[in-house]
Amino acid sequence: MSTTAPPPAMSNTSSPKGQRWYKEPYVWLIVGGPLVVVLASVATITLAIRNPDPVLQQPKPTVKVESMAPGELTPEQRKAAELSVMPAGQARNHVVSPTLPKSE
Repeated sequence: MSTTAPPPAMSNTSSPKGQRWYKEPYVWLIVGGPLVVVLASVATITLAIRNPDPVLQQPKPTVKVESMAPGELTPEQRKAAELSVMPAGQARNHVVSPTLPKSE
């Protein structure tokens, strides 16, 4: 009667039975990533609530242009009308270029 060792695939190389779940390293690899993300989001929300961005109080310039033909406008009225309908990417957000437009 010869006893042979079980094949390597059948051997019990995992942790001993009865070990607590928090002592397993693979559990922390699986739980650790989402846990770090949740903690980072709580920290970000805390920072956002404690240090809100200030609201800039800049009045929006209003342009009153009577229904005139474009040829009847003065150069100042024409420039004001063009600036009032300028796309947001050029006028406010500066998406197109990283530099500010030249002040006139």
